[in-house]
Amino acid sequence: MNNQLKADFMMIMVTMFWGSSYLFMKMGLHSIQEFNLIALRFGIAFILAGIIFYKRLCKMDLHTFKAGFILGTILFLALTVVTIGLTFTSISNAGFLFSLTVVFVPLLIALFFRKKPEKKIVIGVLFSIVGIALLTLNQHLQISSGDFLIILGALFYAIYIIVTDKLTKNVDSITLGVLQLGFTGAWALLFSFWLEQPHLPTTSESWFSILALSILCSAVGFIGQTAAQKYTTPTHTGLIFSLEPVFAAILAYIFVDEVLSARGYLGATLVLIGVLAAKIDFKHSLIRKGIRKTINESQV
Repeated sequence: MNNQLKADFMMIMVTMFWGSSYLFMKMGLHSIQEFNLIALRFGIAFILAGIIFYKRLCKMDLHTFKAGFILGTILFLALTVVTIGLTFTSISNAGFLFSLTVVFVPLLIALFFRKKPEKKIVIGVLFSIVGIALLTLNQHLQISSGDFLIILGALFYAIYIIVTDKLTKNVDSITLGVLQLGFTGAWALLFSFWLEQPHLPTTSESWFSILALSILCSAVGFIGQTAAQKYTTPTHTGLIFSLEPVFAAILAYIFVDEVLSARGYLGATLVLIGVLAAKIDFKHSLIRKGIRKTINESQV
C-alpha cells in the first residue's frame, strides 16, 4: 500500500469521526456555551496529544510554531461559526452545507492562484447553489442565520485546507497537528472568559460529547488530517471529505430521529452531486476505462 493510499484511508476514518461531530456538538450545546465547548474540546485534545507526542513537541522549531498558530487561528474561526450556527439549524443541514468546503477549495485556488475554474467546478457550483436553495430557503426566500453561519464555516474551512497543504510540506506534520489543537483551544478559552462563564460539564451526556469530540473528532481527526495531507492532495482530501454529510445524516436519523422534508432531501442530494461533480475527473476516468478496454481487447 503506497503512502497516498494510506493517507486516503486515514482521511476516510477521519471523515467518519467528523460526521459524528455534529451530533456530539448538538448534545454538548444543551448545557455548555459555544466557546466553552470549543475550549474544552480542543484543550483536552491538545493535552492528550501532547502527552503522546511530547518528544516531538520538544524538538519543534519556530517555523512549526508559527505554522501551528496560523492553522489554529483559522480553525478557531471555522469551528466558532459552525458551532454557533449549529444552535440554529439541524444536524443534517449542517452536515450537507459544511460539505460545500469541497466546492470552495477549487474555487479559492482558482481565485488566489489565478487559475480558470474547470467546467466540472462550474457544474458543481450550479448544482450546489440549487441544492442550498432547496435545503435552506423558507417560504419567504430567506436563509436562516444558522444555515448562513454553516456556509461561512465551510468557506473558512476551505481556506484551512489550502493553507494546511502549503504548511505541511517542510515541517513535522504531527507536531503541527498537535500545536494547532492548542492554539484553537487557547483562542476559544480566551473568548469564553471574555463573553461567557466557562465551566466543566455537569452531566454524563455533556462529558460523553466533550470526550468524543476531544479524542475522536479533534485529537485523532485533525492530527490525522494534517499527517495525511502530507502524502495526498487537496483534491483527494476534498473528495473524501464529501462523505461527511452522509455520515452526519445517518447518525442524526439513528440517534435523534432527525428527518428532512422531501424538498430538503432533494436539496441535500443536489449539494452532494455538486460536491462530487466538482471533484471527480469524469473525462480522465473515461479515458482510462477506454485504454483498459483497448488493452483487454488486444490481449484476447
